[in-house]
Formats: sequence, structure tokens, C-alpha cells
Amino acid sequence: MTNNPGETLSLLGRRWEPRQSTGLHHEHVARALGLSELLAPLLASRQLETVAAAQAFLHPTLQQLADPAQLRDMDRALVRITQALRQEEPIAIFGDYDVDGATASALLARYFRALGVKVRVYVPDRLDEGYGPNVPAMRQLATEGTRLIITVDCGISSFEAMEEAARVGMEVIVTDHHRLVDARLPLAVAIINPNRDDDPFPHKELAGVGLAFYLAMALNRHLRQQGWFNTTRPEPDLKPLLELVAVGTVADVARLVGMNRLLVAAGLRDSQTLRNPGLQALVRQAGLKQTPEKGLSPGQIGFQLGPRINAGGRLGQGILGSELLSSDDPERVSTIVQILEQANRERQLIEQRILSEALRMIEEQDLMRQRLGWVLASPDWHPGVVGIVASRIAERFYRPTMVVAIDATKGEGKGSGRSVRGVDLFAAVAAGSAHLLHFGGHHAAAGMTIPADHLEPFANIFDHAIRTQNDARLFQPVLTFDTLLSPAVLHQGLVRQIQRFQPFGMGNPEPVFVLSGVRVEAPTTLKDRHVKCWLNDGKGSRVESLGFGLLPGPLGERLLTEKAPLDVAGTITVGHFRNRTQVQFHLKDARLAG
Repeated sequence: MTNNPGETLSLLGRRWEPRQSTGLHHEHVARALGLSELLAPLLASRQLETVAAAQAFLHPTLQQLADPAQLRDMDRALVRITQALRQEEPIAIFGDYDVDGATASALLARYFRALGVKVRVYVPDRLDEGYGPNVPAMRQLATEGTRLIITVDCGISSFEAMEEAARVGMEVIVTDHHRLVDARLPLAVAIINPNRDDDPFPHKELAGVGLAFYLAMALNRHLRQQGWFNTTRPEPDLKPLLELVAVGTVADVARLVGMNRLLVAAGLRDSQTLRNPGLQALVRQAGLKQTPEKGLSPGQIGFQLGPRINAGGRLGQGILGSELLSSDDPERVSTIVQILEQANRERQLIEQRILSEALRMIEEQDLMRQRLGWVLASPDWHPGVVGIVASRIAERFYRPTMVVAIDATKGEGKGSGRSVRGVDLFAAVAAGSAHLLHFGGHHAAAGMTIPADHLEPFANIFDHAIRTQNDARLFQPVLTFDTLLSPAVLHQGLVRQIQRFQPFGMGNPEPVFVLSGVRVEAPTTLKDRHVKCWLNDGKGSRVESLGFGLLPGPLGERLLTEKAPLDVAGTITVGHFRNRTQVQFHLKDARLAG
């Protein structure tokens, strides 16, 4: 693939392009809200065209939540759950083994416990049972006396399992946010999924845990209207559950727009005083500093807490994440945290080995030249970590990637994939569905089960779909920036204004700014991996800059020696060191000025 004539790539080989063009009305909106006009591009990129829309975005409240009654089948679910409560029927929560599923199942377990109802939580073994409801699990729950099953973060494509549930005398309520494999719906009393083709609910972004909260919110209101609550049966407080919603939504890399933004903002708002014992223990184990002024950040959730909660499921102990987050027993919480910590370390070692082998495979097969859509497979890989490896590869090479662990005994592989910006991975996987036993997912991520002898034809179809469904420029790494700034305007007041756009994450990215024509001064290395320097505009203004994890690498090495002016891209924050605070520029990329 060639670049456009005259197009200059950065030191990391990326094209730079502005996120959004700005209109004069965005500057007007910024002034009306007391924001610097320099931040008008942030309003433009979020389609905040009016003062009212921007005001609502910058001040998210739970009062802005859409009515759960708008979700199709919510009314049917409420009637069936109320019947189960009145008749004291045994209820089971069937969850997924990832963070979204663990937080969702823990949320409903805690909610029902607050109602005075004990529920059975079932999380399938990732290695033996695979993803979602399955026939043996349905039979087991039936033998235990279960009458009603509520799925969280799964179930929308579990046709055979739902039919078995009905055959053995159980009824199922499905709550799931994944896209439908086809137009069919599974056999269930109610199917709550905003991504149903026939659901007019406008907020399709909800994660599984957000959908579970919506169910609890709707049930709380319904039971109140039914006169369920009294002095001996108090109404549960839903606000403590928002911690779980924030963790599950962020860790699932759901888009932080619409209802997700409201829920995550509310969950993070009070996270400096976490009430969930499992989250408290995880924060301590991860060594995260919590102060009355600062709660959890999306980055801490995504890179510190999420992997630990996920670790049990990845290595065949999926129930542990849900149990940790639903337990109030200090001893049990402490035990689970230690198990998850060890599992996470094992996961890291396994991941490093598989990634090394995958990188060697990419080089040997010359995939960068041969294909745009990659399918990598081996019988020596662990199915619990293939998704992480796929994510690492897609991020590094900018290629949609499926990584498959083959079970030689069964003659089939379990694969997980990640995409790049603008490329619909689910559509590419669906193009090869004739070769798959099961598959599911969404634009950015997908999973599948495939007969081992179908890998080659599937890989060909997958690559062909990626090539024909997408513009070639999507496979050139891109750094998207918001606007140009000068070191002279970087002050703590501007940083505080930028922070009003939090929480940052998928769909609401942290703003990236470009400082043009600056020179690097006093560069130094920190811990052999990071670069610290000053960026001087030559007009009397400079800003301290940090580049994390840039060594070894072309960007870090160039910063240590470059004398010519550079354009640098990065984010702005306030650094705290020895009772001193100052603005810092966290450097992400650079190119020769001009």
C-alpha cells in the first residue's frame, strides 16, 4: 500500500488528521459555557451544536437516563420476574465470564439479595463449556430446581440451549447487548436487547452490565407501583450498584456516549469511597491510590482492575469474578483476590509467549504484504488469552486480526478477534459463517468456533471481506488530533476545562493536541523506558513533557537526539510531585515540523 504523494508520516509511521472541523457556533457555545474558545473543536467532534446539548454533556446526571420501559420486552420481563418473586420460584442468573458478565451477574445478585431473594449465579467454564448458555448447563439448572433464568451479557444466539431450557420446564429472560447473528430470536419469555432489529430504543451502546442495571431500575419501579415495598421489605438503593456498571462498561470497551456516559460518570463520581468490598480489595491489590479528591479513572479500570477480574475466566475459573463482586465476606473476598492475582500473572506469561509466536508467524508468512485481514492459529495456544493477543496485534500492525486456539482432540478452534478503527469485524466474520460452528460480536470485536480443517478457507474469505468492504486508507495507522495549541496557553485552568469532558474512553476519546514547531530541550530517560524533556516554542514559553514507554523505539530515540523543530502530539494533564503541581504534556507522537 502506498501513501498519498507528499504525505508525511510521523516518527511512528502514522498519518495525522484533525478529528473534526469547527464552526463559529461552536466558539459561541464554548464562550456561553465559560470554556476557552480553544476547546471549540472538542464540542464539534462530539456533535454538541447547542448550549443546551453541551450543558447536558458536561453535567451528566442520572435524571437524563432514558426510560427503561422503552426497551422492547421489558414489560414482559417485569411481569414474569414479579410472578417468580410472589411464588418464591428459584431464580438463576446466567452470566458471561468476562468483566462485563461478572459485573452484570454480581449486580443482579446484589439487587435480588437486597429484595430478600437468593439467586443462583451460573457462569460457564470458558475452557469446557465455551461462551453463553449451553444444553448441559440448562439441564443442570433444571435438576437444581430452577424455574426462571435471567441471562446477562449473553443468550441472544443460544438457540439450542433455550429450546432445551423450555423442554426441561424452565423459562428464560434474555438480557444481552450483542448483535444478532441473523434475524432469528431464541425461545424466551422476554428478550431485552437494544440491538434487536425491532427495538426502537435509541441507545444501542449499553453494555451488558448497563442493561442489567436498566432491568433492576425497571423492576424497582414496577415493584414500587405494585406496593411490594413496606417497612419490613424496604426498597433497595440502586446507587451503590453504579460502581459495577462503571467497571463493567469501561472494561468492555463500550462507547462512552449516551446512556453509557451517564452511568459511568455516576459510577466514577463517588469511586474514591468504593462501597463494593471486592472492588476495594482489587484496588488495594493493584496498589491504586485512592484519595477523597480523586476516584477511579477509566485507565485504572481498563488496565489494572479489568484484567484481574477477567483472569479467572481466561484460565477456567469464570465464576470467581462474579463471586468476588457479589460477596460481602471479607475472608472470601481476600481469598478470591489472591487467586485472581496469581491467575493474572499466569495469564501475562501465557500471553507473552503466544504473542511472540504470533509475531514470528506474521513475519514468516509475510502477512503485512500478503493480507489485510489476518487469521493466526496454533494448537499450542490457550483459548483464554487469544482475544488479548489479537488486540495487541491489531493495535501494533493496524490489521483486523483473528487469533485461534486449536483443540486437536476436538478438531476445532476457538478464536477471538479485534478490529481497527472504521472496519466492521463482525461483518467480515459473518462473511465466512458457512465455515463456522458459532460466532458473535460487534464492529470492534468478535468470537468464533471453527472446525480446524476449515481454517484456510475461512481465512481466505475473511481477508477478501476485509479488502472489499473497506477503503484501503483505513489500514494506514492514524493519529487523530483535536486542535493546534501553543505552550503559552497551557495552564491549569485550561486543563480543568478539558477535564469537564471526562470520563474519556471509547467514543469519547481524551483530547489530543498538537504543539507546532517546538524544540526538545534537556531530554533524559526514566527507568530506561520513558523520556522526559521540555518543549520550547522559541518565543519564551515551554512545557514539561513525558513520553511513557517510548524506549526502545524510533520516537523515544529521536527525542533524545533531535535538534530540528518538531510538531508533537499528545494529551495535557496536571502533574503532582512533592507538593508541586504543573501542567504536563504527555507525548504520543512527533514529526518534523511543517
